[in-house]
Amino acid sequence: MDCYTANWNPLGDSAFYRKYELYSMDWDLQEELRDCLVAAASYGGPIALLRNPWKKEKAASIRPVLEIYSASGMPLASMLWKSGPVVSLGWSAEEELLCVQEDGVVLVYGLHGDFRRHFSMGNEVLQNRVLDARIFHTEFGSGVAILTGAHRFTLSANVGDLKLRRMPEVPGLQSAPSCWTTLCQDRVAHVLLAVGPDLYLLDHAACSAVTLPGLAPGVSSFLQMAVSFTYRHLALFTDTGYIWMGTASLKEKLCEFNCNIRAPPKQMVWCSRPRSKERAVVVAWERRLMVVGDAPESIQFVLDEDSYLVPELDGVRIFSRSTHEFLHEVPVASEEIFKIASMAPGALLLEAQKEYEKESQKADEYLREIQELGQLTQAVQQCIEAAGHEHWPDMQKSLLRAASFGKCFLDRFPPDSFVRMCQDLRVLNAVRDYHIGIPLTYSQYKQLTIQVLLDRLVLRRLYPLAIQICEYLRLPEVQGVSRILAHWACYKVQQKDVSDEDVARAINQKLGDTPGVSYSDIAARAYGCGRTELAIKLLEYEPRSGEQVPLLLKMKRSKLALSKAIESGDTDLVFTVLLHLKNELNRGDFFMTLRNQPMALSLYRQFCKHQELETLKDLYNQDDNHQELGSFHIRASYAAEERIEGRVAALQTAADAFYKAKNEFAAKATEDQMRLLRLQRRLEDELGGQFLDLSLHDTVTTLILGGQNKRAEQLARDFRIPDKRLWWLKLTALAHLEDWEELEKFSKSKKSPIGYLPFVEICMKQHNKYEAKKYASRVGPEQKVKALLLVGDVAQAADVAIEHRNEAEMSLVLSHCTGATDGATADKIQRARAQAQKNLEGRQRRKPKPREKAGLPGTSGFPSLTPLGLCLKRAKDSA
Repeated sequence: MDCYTANWNPLGDSAFYRKYELYSMDWDLQEELRDCLVAAASYGGPIALLRNPWKKEKAASIRPVLEIYSASGMPLASMLWKSGPVVSLGWSAEEELLCVQEDGVVLVYGLHGDFRRHFSMGNEVLQNRVLDARIFHTEFGSGVAILTGAHRFTLSANVGDLKLRRMPEVPGLQSAPSCWTTLCQDRVAHVLLAVGPDLYLLDHAACSAVTLPGLAPGVSSFLQMAVSFTYRHLALFTDTGYIWMGTASLKEKLCEFNCNIRAPPKQMVWCSRPRSKERAVVVAWERRLMVVGDAPESIQFVLDEDSYLVPELDGVRIFSRSTHEFLHEVPVASEEIFKIASMAPGALLLEAQKEYEKESQKADEYLREIQELGQLTQAVQQCIEAAGHEHWPDMQKSLLRAASFGKCFLDRFPPDSFVRMCQDLRVLNAVRDYHIGIPLTYSQYKQLTIQVLLDRLVLRRLYPLAIQICEYLRLPEVQGVSRILAHWACYKVQQKDVSDEDVARAINQKLGDTPGVSYSDIAARAYGCGRTELAIKLLEYEPRSGEQVPLLLKMKRSKLALSKAIESGDTDLVFTVLLHLKNELNRGDFFMTLRNQPMALSLYRQFCKHQELETLKDLYNQDDNHQELGSFHIRASYAAEERIEGRVAALQTAADAFYKAKNEFAAKATEDQMRLLRLQRRLEDELGGQFLDLSLHDTVTTLILGGQNKRAEQLARDFRIPDKRLWWLKLTALAHLEDWEELEKFSKSKKSPIGYLPFVEICMKQHNKYEAKKYASRVGPEQKVKALLLVGDVAQAADVAIEHRNEAEMSLVLSHCTGATDGATADKIQRARAQAQKNLEGRQRRKPKPREKAGLPGTSGFPSLTPLGLCLKRAKDSA
């Protein structure tokens, strides 16, 4: 353990800091880091270098190169810089490189140097140029803050949703501030700047002067500022060599340290682990690195070469031309286990496991000591936790072996934490590999989450490793393997040196019917890369037509989109394509396309019936569909025309169309309607009242109600209304008028073609029993009982039913017998029914048997004989 703690450095009495090597950098840098613009992403992210020739003489003849490396120094991208002078570089939370130019334009590049997009920080920045810039991170995303040549600040808190804010002017500011930084308070981005001994805080509304609590006197200038990784703490370096540390709200001082160096540092960053009470700041000069906190002493390291500091969640990464190191506070679990002469439960368990491997009796002594104190569970947990914070696999295994050894002596220790730690460490060791180059710590990994780590592996095109991790952790396919395969496919379509056929086949063989994979998204990426034919081939594998059609329309393959929409059976989708085709094609081509798709044509006709009637008429004309054209003109005559002349003309056009369609019935009916319209107009002119648009029956009824019987009869003759229908119309109308005298005359005018039962029914409907009885006597025998029952004459109805000897009629009368008054009638019917039944039975008894009718002897004394047997018997009898 003494060897293990050799690189531990105490800061005060309560904290240790250690620095260990992550990678030996093999990158072949042509320039010193001091001559480059440098940006390194957090969470073990990539490093971007851009030689800055704009600060040197004869810069115009030098073409700078933008280079991107992994954290282990593996090259990811390299390209000549062809745009304007760059002031600052920075990485977004999505690992996109933001390059802030002097003219205020921000260029965004991907991890492999692929250009993504650009945006401008506004006209004011363009006019006054950019002096300095900062890339910062908030809960909303990654932001950019700009200091212009007019000494004004402009910022956007989220470059993904660009909203520029011009900060208030600082009074009396004539030159650039000595230092400045961005703060995030209450979900709002602020700018803190130093002008001489004064500090100003800018928000969206005002500029406020602030005073640091407990600042040592004699400060005439602030040389450097640093905000912690979580934006909760702030450190300032003064020209007196003091470092003030406090909260980002500027209301509380944590400590102050005198480093006895007045030269301005190159960099100053915070170094503290999450939820730790100890807070430290790392300050770097040309050849010196200092770690300071609230202790009176500091930790100092000698820098052999030019270095760059990258603040992390739980420490600081330090890289130079040759090495990449990590400096952090020793975690509590590791400190308790490995510090000299430690008697912590984890330390004793680790020693017990080592002695057990040596087959030493001391293992039992250590275990007994832990068990006597009841701290075996705590010891196992300490070893598991410490294993997570170790970088080297050998030490991880040693601690996990100790934890596993201790678990054997516990009855109910839950294995989840141990298994989960083993899984996490296996994932971390895989991504820390030199060829992968993502040196995540356990704390960073938990903060980043496995999903974001997988996204970062996908960005680096490390698809096999990402899939192996998903399978190892048994992540759901939609969140894991399927998503990664979809990203791989989107990358595959960008390989333009492979034919469309081969790419589509390779993608389908790899993906198949994997759940969660959308071929339409992959096809959209292919189309975005200019590979339209490949996109169409990929869409053939997409099972959802609703995803195929929009992209086909976007690719201007509308006819293919129409076929796919029709195959889907989704009418809404078909309508969408039809409307798109209508706007895209000329009228003739559009109609020809519809003729080749009967279902689409039918749906479009339905649409036109409600929305575009003129287009519908053109469709019928083009198809020579005279039958539908005639129907169209009939509907149009009632929907559009109000004048009788226009309606008659439309009906005449319809009749002509029906004749062309050889539908003489429809043509004759249309001509009859034209005659009726003209007649109705004449009736309105002569008689007044409303006749137009009435049906033929209603017109006759209206004439009868108006006393125009002769006109009604003439109309019936003209339009060949059958007698039965005319009698019904006249009967109903006269009853409605209660003109009983005229009704009686009408009934006697000739024999009724509808009989007289309707007269009875209509009169009773008008509650006139007296008139109904007149017609009940004239009803024929077959309907006599029903008529008598309608007028309430139950007794006579019973007599008629008995006379007819009709069982159904007698049952009908019985159903109308109610109360004591009809009791005698009911008895009469019952007696009649009984007598009829008795007579029926008597007739059946007197009825001769079939053999007796034929003159043959009965079968009572003989068995049944066949014709041959009968002949033999007769021969025997005659003998």
